Amino acid sequence: MWSSLNEWLWQDRFWLPPNSSWADLEDRDGLVYAHPQDMLAALPLALALVVMRFTFERLIGLPLSRWLGVRNQARRPVQPNATLEKHFLVEGRRLTEPQMVILATQCGLTLRQTQRWFRRRRNQDRPCLTKKFCEASWRFVFYLFSFFGGLSVLYHESWLWRPAMCWDNYPNQTLKPALYYWYLLELSFYISLLITLPFDVRRKDFKEQIAHHLVTITLVTFSYSTNLLRIGSLVLLLHDSADYLLEACKMFNYAHQWRLCNSLFIVFSLVFFYTRLVLFPTQILYTTYYESIANSAPFFGYYFFNSLLVMLQLLHVFWSCLILRMIHSFTKKGQMEKDIRSDMEESGSSEEEEAREHLELKNGAAQGPGVASTDGPRSRTAGRLANGHILAM
Repeated sequence: MWSSLNEWLWQDRFWLPPNSSWADLEDRDGLVYAHPQDMLAALPLALALVVMRFTFERLIGLPLSRWLGVRNQARRPVQPNATLEKHFLVEGRRLTEPQMVILATQCGLTLRQTQRWFRRRRNQDRPCLTKKFCEASWRFVFYLFSFFGGLSVLYHESWLWRPAMCWDNYPNQTLKPALYYWYLLELSFYISLLITLPFDVRRKDFKEQIAHHLVTITLVTFSYSTNLLRIGSLVLLLHDSADYLLEACKMFNYAHQWRLCNSLFIVFSLVFFYTRLVLFPTQILYTTYYESIANSAPFFGYYFFNSLLVMLQLLHVFWSCLILRMIHSFTKKGQMEKDIRSDMEESGSSEEEEAREHLELKNGAAQGPGVASTDGPRSRTAGRLANGHILAM
């Protein structure tokens, strides 16, 4: 049954242009072609990259963060409370005010004390700056070497400068060893990112990151298996061109070196917009949509590959909107105040929350005796609950 399913799945008409077959891509007369099983080597290499990453972060990233002056914020520990901890883990990190009032009554606390407990508990789960810096430094090193390594592999290739040549004599295009090793390294890296995703800093665009990694892994695997190495290598190189600038910008942001961060942010934004919103649709998407079928009819692999590229473009638009928001903040305030793109956290830091809390308490103390304070049970919500107007939970 498995052999029948495998034979049906790898039919020539699904993945190759008309009048082409897998037999045409068999190694012969010293000519070597790409084969799907070659990519299995990416699995052990991905595990090796995970080990390399944690070793790099411990031996290089952490000392580098200290040398650049990265300091973690001091966070006040929460008082142990089994009832509040249970609701924090089971019901969610953020509760409504009516829920807060009920919990405060159960625990014998004021509403303000309960809110403060949840703020400090959320702060405990937020990653420290050194962890963020170490992650960014590892990705910076990989993207930097990957981009310039890929550029050295493709620099003398004609299709780098004329994407239409990606389709010359397709699919009968031989495999070059340097291109294979670069492809294998890229696939291994994105698999390693999926492996470590549960342990990484959870960012605002977590779902989009998962979608991006899955699309990229599928694109790399599919393009290699169907000998679309030329156009696939252009997609990889185009993406790496901006990613190392992003990670460098994050590193200097965590180190509070604002001038370097601001300068890199401007360069990154220009490169990102040009490569993702100009070059990608006008060069990559155009050649895969039109020039790839200039001498043949469309087939399933054509539609599948272009669908993945369109998904990538939609992610480019999403991240471009985030960057535009950062540019708007940058022009108003003159410097970066948050991590760019995917590094924006859910809420403010503990210092901001404590300062706002102190201000609210100070203002509450300055009010007259006839004004109710949120420190006691006479808050607006507590009043409604006390009068029998209990909201549905």
